[in-house]
Amino acid sequence: MIERQLQPLLHELAGVVFAPTSALGDATGQIRPTGVQGVFHADARVLSRAELRVDERELEGLTRGDDGPHGARFVSLARWLGDPTPDPTVRVDRVRRATRNGLTEELRIVSTATVGVRATVTIDLGCDLAPIEVVKSGANADPLEAKTGQPGTLTWSAGGITVTVTAPDADVLANGERATAPRLAWPVELPPGGETVLRWQLTVEDPRAVVVGPAGEPEWSRPEVTADDRRLVRLLDRSLADLRGLRLAETGSPADVFLGAGVPWFLTLFGRDSLWAARMMLPLGTDLAAGTLRVLARRQGTRIDPTTGEAPGKILHELRRHEVALPENGLLLPPAYYGTVDATMLWVNLLHDAWRWGMPAEQIEPLLPHLEAALRWLGEHADPDGDGLVEYVDTTGHGLSNQGWKDSGDAVRFHDGSLATAPIVLAEVQGYAHEAAVNGAALLDAFGRPGADRWREHAAALVGRFRRSFWVDGRHGPQPALALDRDKRPVDSLTSNIGHLLGTGLLDRDEEAQVAHLLSTDVLAGGFGLRTMATDDAGFSPLSYHCGSIWTHDTAIVLGGLARAGHREAALGLADGLLAAAEAFDYRLPELYGGDDRSVVNRPVPYPAACRPQAWAAAGAVLLLQAATGLYPDVPGGTVQLNPLAGAELGAVAVDGFRVANTPVQVSVDRTGKATITGLPTPVTPTLPTQRHQTTQTLPH
Repeated sequence: MIERQLQPLLHELAGVVFAPTSALGDATGQIRPTGVQGVFHADARVLSRAELRVDERELEGLTRGDDGPHGARFVSLARWLGDPTPDPTVRVDRVRRATRNGLTEELRIVSTATVGVRATVTIDLGCDLAPIEVVKSGANADPLEAKTGQPGTLTWSAGGITVTVTAPDADVLANGERATAPRLAWPVELPPGGETVLRWQLTVEDPRAVVVGPAGEPEWSRPEVTADDRRLVRLLDRSLADLRGLRLAETGSPADVFLGAGVPWFLTLFGRDSLWAARMMLPLGTDLAAGTLRVLARRQGTRIDPTTGEAPGKILHELRRHEVALPENGLLLPPAYYGTVDATMLWVNLLHDAWRWGMPAEQIEPLLPHLEAALRWLGEHADPDGDGLVEYVDTTGHGLSNQGWKDSGDAVRFHDGSLATAPIVLAEVQGYAHEAAVNGAALLDAFGRPGADRWREHAAALVGRFRRSFWVDGRHGPQPALALDRDKRPVDSLTSNIGHLLGTGLLDRDEEAQVAHLLSTDVLAGGFGLRTMATDDAGFSPLSYHCGSIWTHDTAIVLGGLARAGHREAALGLADGLLAAAEAFDYRLPELYGGDDRSVVNRPVPYPAACRPQAWAAAGAVLLLQAATGLYPDVPGGTVQLNPLAGAELGAVAVDGFRVANTPVQVSVDRTGKATITGLPTPVTPTLPTQRHQTTQTLPH
C-alpha cells in the first residue's frame, strides 16, 4: 500500500502566539519532533523539539491553561518523587510564553514532601528550520546540528536565520549523536517543602523576514461588556487576547499594523483575511483599518503579470518570504501573490466603512488614488469576457484554481456534486462588486473626485445581470446559485455564499427575505452555525473544507447581515450556534469546524487542521457584539442607528468602549430590546424608530 503524505493534524495541540512567533505542542506541554509541533517564526520552524523529562521519565500531565495573552501553563506530576503517599507531593509547572522574536520557558518544581528530593531535569531540543509549507505538506525535514559557544548556549543557522537557545544555569550536551538532539540538563536538589525555578530562552534573528511584530499596545479599544449571556463576554475576552497576539507589520513599515491570518499556516499578510478582520473590528476604532488599508495600498498592483496574478489596481492575496511550493496540490505560488478575485472590492468596502465609522479625512485622502485604481481594476480587468460580471481563472496551471474565499480546488460544485469549470463567476463576488461600486461612488463624491456617476451606473447594471443569471429554482424555493461556470450555467448547489449578498445592495427587499429563509433551513443552519453547503447537496461532507463544514467568520458575517436587514429569528439562530461552539472550544473559536447536525453530535466536531487562533474567526466576536447592540454609525452623514439583536432571546447587553469618530461611546440594550447610547461626540437628537426598538440619532456635522 502506498503511504500517503498527509497534512498534519493540530486540533488537539496547545498553542501560544505573539506574531510573528507561535508555538504548538501537545496537551502536556511537550514539543515533539512530529507533525506540526514546533516553534515557528515568520514562516520557518525554528524549533522542532522541546521534550521535558525528569530522571529520564515523562511527567504525568494534569491540566493546562492560559498564562497571559501570549502564554500557557502546563501542570504535571512526578509521582515517583517525594513521599510514598496517595497524594502527589512533587509538582512541575511549565510556563511557556511566546515573544516577538522567540520564546521563554520557566519550569517551577515544587515539593510538599517531608523528605528531600533529588532529580535531574532535562530538555531535549531540535531545530530543522523547515519552511511552513513543508510542514503543512506532512513532509519531514532533517534536524540541523547545533553549535556550542558560550556556556549554556546553543545555536543553529541556515538560510539567513539564526536560532539561539540560552540556559545559563544548565549543562549543555551537544557532542556526537547529540549534535542534532542537544540536551539541557539541570541537577535539582530540594529540601523538604522546597521549590526551584529553571529557565531557558529561544531567540531568533531573521533579517529576511517579510513581517515583524509591531511595538506598542493594540490599535483597538478594549470595551467593558456585561451581558445576560456570559458566553458573549467570555468569547470577546478570549478573542481580543488572541487578536493581540496576531498583530503584524511589514518589515520596514512597523507603524502600519494589520492582523496575520492565523496560526500556524497563515501567520502573514493575507489581503482577504486581513481586510475582513479589520472590517469586523471597526466598532473598536479605525486605526487597525487604516494600517491594513495602507500596507495593502503600498503593494497594489501596477502591471499585468500572469505569473503572480498582478494587475493594475489589484489588491494582494498573500505575502511570503519565498516561493511556496505544494506539489501534492499542484501549487507554486510566488512570494507576492495576487490570486484573489475579491480582495480589491473588500479593500474599497473597508475604506468606505472606516469612513462611516469616523476615520479622519487626513487618513482617507492619501488613499483616494488607490481607491480610483481599485475601481479601474473592477471596470477594466475584473471582467475578461465583457459580460458585466466579475470572474476569475488561473491561467498558469499552478496558482489557486478557486480565488474566492472558498479557495480549495473542489469548492465550486453543482447540486449533483460535479465540479464547475473555470472561468468561475461567484455569487458573493458580484455582491462585493456592487457594494464597492456604490461605496466607491460615495467616497468620490464626498471628497470631490470625478467619476462617481460611472460607478453608480455600473452597480445598477450589475443588479439586472445578477437577477437574470443567478436565480434558479432550488429544493427549498428560489435561490441564488453559488456561481456560474465557464458556459454561464448556474452552479445550483445551496451554499452559505448567498448570505454574503445581504447588505450589498444587489438584492431587493423580497430577495433578501428569501435568502434569509434559505439561510434558516435545517440543511444550512442545523449545525453549530452556518454550513458552507447544504446537507442535501451531493458534494456535502461535514468535514469538507468548503463543502459542508462551518466557518466561524462566514457565520458571523452572515449573522451580521441578517441582523442589520431585520431578519431577527434567522440571526438569533446563528448566534446561538456560534455561542454554543465557542463554549465547546473554550472560547477560542477555530477557523472552521464540522458541519454535523446538532441532533447527531451534541458538540461541534473539530476540523483537524484548522488554524486556531485565526484572525477573522476571533474578530467575528466583535461583529457578533455589534449585531447584539445594533450600532450602525454614519459619521459623515451625521447619524447613528441602533437596531439591536439583543433583547428577550439573547438577553440584555451593555458595552462601554465602542468608538465612533474616535470617541468612546456606551451602548446598552435591556431585556425588552430597548437600546440607548451615550457619549457620542456631541449631543444627539433621537428620531422616531422605524423598526422594532430601532432608534436613529443625528450627529451634527
